[in-house]
This record gives sequence, structure tokens and C-alpha cells, in this order.
Amino acid sequence: MAETSDFRSKKIELAHGRGAMPALGFGTLIPDPATTISATRDALKTGYRHLDCAERYRNEREVGEALRIEVAAEGIAREDLFVTTKLWNSNHRPERVEPACDASLERLGLDYLDLYLIHTPFAFQPGDEQDPRDESGQVIYDKGVTLLETWRAMENLVDNGKCRAIGLSDIGLNDLQPLYESARIKPAAVQVEAHPYLPETELLEFCKEKGIVFLAFAPLGHGIRPGPVEDPVISQIAARIGKTPAQVLLAWAIQRGGALLTTPKTTARARENFDISALPIEAFDEINRIETRQRYNEVVKTGSPGFIPRRTQ
Repeated sequence: MAETSDFRSKKIELAHGRGAMPALGFGTLIPDPATTISATRDALKTGYRHLDCAERYRNEREVGEALRIEVAAEGIAREDLFVTTKLWNSNHRPERVEPACDASLERLGLDYLDLYLIHTPFAFQPGDEQDPRDESGQVIYDKGVTLLETWRAMENLVDNGKCRAIGLSDIGLNDLQPLYESARIKPAAVQVEAHPYLPETELLEFCKEKGIVFLAFAPLGHGIRPGPVEDPVISQIAARIGKTPAQVLLAWAIQRGGALLTTPKTTARARENFDISALPIEAFDEINRIETRQRYNEVVKTGSPGFIPRRTQ
């Protein structure tokens, strides 16, 4: 049966876990609590059923409030939702993993997670301080735990029914490959920055080969200007097919075989980012030939997300 060209209803079955991930996801990296609630409610009303959260965003409770309101108002079944959150770097010690997951579940008001991700492969000094720094302002890393030890604790969460699938975020192929080989429960998804300026083609192909969902964040270049949204190739395609540049970029991301996250903060933007359908093959190929290369978030080198402001005490 031919796959639908309307990406609004597209789901990707998890090869390493239970359930199916809607290809169009709503990311909740929103600093303002009130905007978090309103934007999440708008996303759910628009039709988003895939929500991506994180302990590090410090707004899981607000996302949970929006979920409670809209699930009741719209009659959304829990099995129709796909909710992800992430283990932060200061909780990599195995004994800290389950308490961190439980705390996220409590804040979100959920009994289980559809997907739980290790936010980055970097372990920070364990404790309640999310951004531990020494006197010179340098991140304090935890050398006493390996990524595989953290992963083993994540696997136990699946065994105990706390989450249906586990994965990783902000990881490169060099770290992913050995973990995949050693894992008892294989990663269901990998979330990384990806767009035409950072296609991550080698990682994408590895994920396809191993049945891992490739989940792109910042598919529009995180709104940084200049960026992919202003690229002349994207603008010309958008004018030619009657779509916005953002819709072209999002269609390309899904057409490659992955899923994506955007963070629309208004109803109009939520509807624009959700109204996604397949590109003509020649347009898809044109985007693949873009040669500009640019990474917007250096988190893969440090473990400190570049899009999240540091909180000073």
C-alpha cells in the first residue's frame, strides 16, 4: 500500500519498544511558564499528539497541566499520546535514574513515558544543581560513571514499566555505535539537531539500518538568522509549490525517513507547522544538494545545551 503524502497523520513504529511515534512532534523548550501552558494546549488542539519534554527545561509541571486540561476537553485517550522526556546530565549515576524518572512522571501527571531519553552523553557532577560549575566557570563533569552504566539503569525502567522505550539525545555516531552493540534493550530513537545545513546523513543511515527513529530538533535552524528558512533554494521551492519555507523544511525532514520537533508558540504557527505534506521528488532532491554546512547548537561537544539559558543562583 502506498504511503500517504499527508504527514499530519504519519506515525513511525518503534522497532525497539512499544508504540508508534507521530512524525510531527511538539517540543516544549519554552522558558515562560504561562506560554508553555498556552502553546502546549494550542498544539494539542491543532492535532499534535507527540510531546517532547525534559527535566532540564524546568517546565514539566506546566506541560502536565496543559495535558490534563486538553485531555479532558478534547477527550484524548492516553494511548493516542506519545510523550517523551529526558534524563538530565546530573542524574547519570545509576541510583539516580529511577528517582529522576519518577519525578518527571509526577510533574507530567503520567503513569508511564512513551520514550525516555538520556539528554546528552555527558555526565555532570551528581546532585540537584543542573549546571554545576567550578570557580573558573567550567562545567564539573562526573568521571565516575559510564554511559553504558546509565543505559543499564534506563533498561531497568523499561523492565519495570516506567517507560515503553528508551533512547538518546545529542549523541554522535562514535558514541552511539558502541552503546548500540552493548545494549540489551536497543535505543528506540536518537534526537539530534538536523536540517539541510546539518543533514547528519551518516547518522541517519545508521539509524535506518538499525531500526532507530531519527528525530530532528531545530529542523528550521532554531529560528537563527540567517538560516535554512532564508535559503534561496528553500524560498524558491516554497514559492513554486505554494507552501511556506518552514513547511518545505519540515516536509524534507520527514521525507528523509525521520520525525521532527518544532516549538510553535502561537495557534497560527502551530497550524502552519502541522500542515505538512510530501514534496515533489525534484524539490526534495534540490534540498539534498544544498552545500551550506552550519551547526547551531554545540551541545554535542560539551553537554551544555546552547538553546537553554543558564540559571544563576
